[in-house]
Amino acid sequence: MDAEIERLRRRERELEERVARLQAQLAVGPGDGLQRPSQGQRTSAASADLLFTAAEKTRMPQIITDPNQPDNPIVFANRAFQNLCGYDAAELIGHNCRFLQGRDTDPADVAKVRDAIAGRRDVVVEILNYHRDGTPFRNELYVSPVFDPDGQLRYFFASQLDVTRFRTAEGVLAESEARYRALFNAVDSGFCIVEMRFNAEGRAVDYRFVEVNPAFERQTGLRDAAGRWISELVPGLERSWFDTYGEVARTGRAIRFESGAIALGRWFDVHALRVGEPEQHRVALLFNDITDRRRAETTLQATADERTTERDLVWRASRDLLVICGFDGCFRTANAAWTEMLGWDLAEVVGARFDAFVHPDDLDIAARAFDRLDGGNPLADVDVRMRTREDAYRWISWNAIPTGGSFYAAGRDVTERRALEEQLRQSQKLEAVGQLTGGVAHDFNNLLTVIKSSTDLLKRPDLAEERRQRYVGAIADTVDRAAKLTGQLLAFARRQALQPEIFAVDCAVIAVADMVGTLTGARVHVELDLPEGDSHDLHINADPSQFDTALVNLVINARDAMDGEGHLRIRLRRATTVPAVRAHSRQRGEFVAISITDTGSGIAPENLERIFEPFFTTKTVGQGTGLGLSQVFGFAKQSGGEVIVESTLGIGTTFTLFLPRVASAGTAGPAEEPKALAEGHGTQVLVVEDNLDVGAFAEQALRELGYQTVWVTDAPKALAEIARTPARFEVVFSDVVMPGMNGVELAGEIRRRRPDIPVVLTSGYSDVLASEGTHGFDLLRKPYSVADLSRILRRAVQDARATTLSGGAGSDILTEASCPPAGVSGSR
Repeated sequence: MDAEIERLRRRERELEERVARLQAQLAVGPGDGLQRPSQGQRTSAASADLLFTAAEKTRMPQIITDPNQPDNPIVFANRAFQNLCGYDAAELIGHNCRFLQGRDTDPADVAKVRDAIAGRRDVVVEILNYHRDGTPFRNELYVSPVFDPDGQLRYFFASQLDVTRFRTAEGVLAESEARYRALFNAVDSGFCIVEMRFNAEGRAVDYRFVEVNPAFERQTGLRDAAGRWISELVPGLERSWFDTYGEVARTGRAIRFESGAIALGRWFDVHALRVGEPEQHRVALLFNDITDRRRAETTLQATADERTTERDLVWRASRDLLVICGFDGCFRTANAAWTEMLGWDLAEVVGARFDAFVHPDDLDIAARAFDRLDGGNPLADVDVRMRTREDAYRWISWNAIPTGGSFYAAGRDVTERRALEEQLRQSQKLEAVGQLTGGVAHDFNNLLTVIKSSTDLLKRPDLAEERRQRYVGAIADTVDRAAKLTGQLLAFARRQALQPEIFAVDCAVIAVADMVGTLTGARVHVELDLPEGDSHDLHINADPSQFDTALVNLVINARDAMDGEGHLRIRLRRATTVPAVRAHSRQRGEFVAISITDTGSGIAPENLERIFEPFFTTKTVGQGTGLGLSQVFGFAKQSGGEVIVESTLGIGTTFTLFLPRVASAGTAGPAEEPKALAEGHGTQVLVVEDNLDVGAFAEQALRELGYQTVWVTDAPKALAEIARTPARFEVVFSDVVMPGMNGVELAGEIRRRRPDIPVVLTSGYSDVLASEGTHGFDLLRKPYSVADLSRILRRAVQDARATTLSGGAGSDILTEASCPPAGVSGSR
């Protein structure tokens, strides 16, 4: 090291001596740094021709000016100068060269040139000039006077040198150095350059800090490190630091690593690379103190290990089924509960598909749940039956959360809970059946009492005609009331055969509103709130008669709640959602909402869940059967809708009936009354009725009306009669509920074999009709009158004959139904 210092000192002395010799040779004048001609000295351009010729031939930009002319104009400019400034000779000759200057030219530089010209002496100055296109350039200008042999000033000779690129490079270098220094001083990371020292065997044994930044002390805790050796600052530093930095200095391979310095009590993240010449053995280090981060990572890792242990214990100890499943449907991991609960070995579960364990009847539920998870939504309380190894099934309630390409699921055995719930439902059903049976028995006993008393009185001898008519009328009225009662029961049970058609709800509401005043009385103010301008968007597909009945039942219920006095509002609107109610989630879709709002006494909260039960009523005896709201409920459900109630005690109640909205369609006009049959017409009717009493009554009634009848008790016999005499029967009148083939199936078979024979069905109740409808056949509901029976048979025969006469091509003219104006009664 001392030898190197001595060599540098020797070199410095040699340079100083050389500079002194050059200064003596140049005979530099004092003050301005200019060389002046001595007394009587000639310039090298004593000949003008030689001067111009030399200037023309050189590649350096040069001009010659004539100081003996006004304003010292340019009298010559060589090609190199023209290329430099962008002007041609014609634009230069005769002009002073100051036009090359611009707004950013330093006036001090201009003054130096002007003073030299005035003093007839040489000058060297770097000045900012401008090209013809306006772009600037740095011009190193050399100006020298040219004297003739007599010592008279003849010209000024100016040589140019464009030094822009040199000055730009210097500026870039200076700017880069400034940026480096700013970054060096401002960076939060520690930075230093160290110089490695190796022993005779080439192993790094120490290093000295050549340069350190301000953040170095903060990152290391070492003060005044510049120029000092690490062995002096940290005597016990680990061997690994020397080996690592020595390898970088020798090979030039950069390295990034994390390591701890025990002697400093710190962890560092270090990036090391070689700088300078290889012989200098210098390494640049950029580093950060990561002690706190390492401690946090250690703590975090310990916590993670602890939680992993906890998770593994929970996974192994859980009695619930735990599984990780991919969205390909295959189980990736499962816990031991699969073996304990369902008997499956884990090897049989992992890799299998989830649907391999699901009950066939629950596959749709499982698939929908899987689709929900695949869409990124969590799953809660989805109950499906899972197969055990013994091919039995247990109810499992699943909860799952999707994450990434899989989902985590937990399943709890709820078989016992489901069994208890089923027992509770059966108990509730039995209680409801008991309540229903009691209510039906009570009401029918009342009706039967009237009928029984009337028949007993009719048996009395010498009964006056007036009284006989009164008792017969009482029996007829009681039968109508009984039919209405059974209709309400079937509507609640959703077992009534509806006859749906598409109609405008606002028309129906206006029609019912006409009779509301009669139902409610003069002390109830009725307000009708209908939307404007969208009547064609308020159509539903439902049974019009049942709709009217439901609306009337709601109005009567509101009237009774107001005790005959108050404000009743009927509101109609479109809706896109049905709120969640009675354990059903919210429904989205297109609905028509009909709301009945009263200002009555309201409904107690404990009764809100019971008001739709059959025969449940808070009215006093004789004021209601408790079946009105049951009919509304059943009609709404069977029509694909919902009914919702909102009530506040002392303020009032709102019932809202939601029914699915459909597109408008043409509706047929009202059916015409069929023509009466002539006396003794003898129309042939095949009666199919398994009940002997009803069959005998139907046969007798038809014969009284002039029909010729054949009565059979089941469908096979009916088909046999038709096959035996194909052209005999003009119409078939069949019950629906029969053993074996039911009436609907019989009608379909007759239509297939003999499409020319019309079929009329009759039924008081049929689950087939409730679920499937009449399949296009006419239906006469029981109980029916003789007049209704005759009318429907006449229409069926009349329509069949019209179809035959037209060659089997019937046509219906459909017209768009229009609403009657408010206040005008409409009929459907």
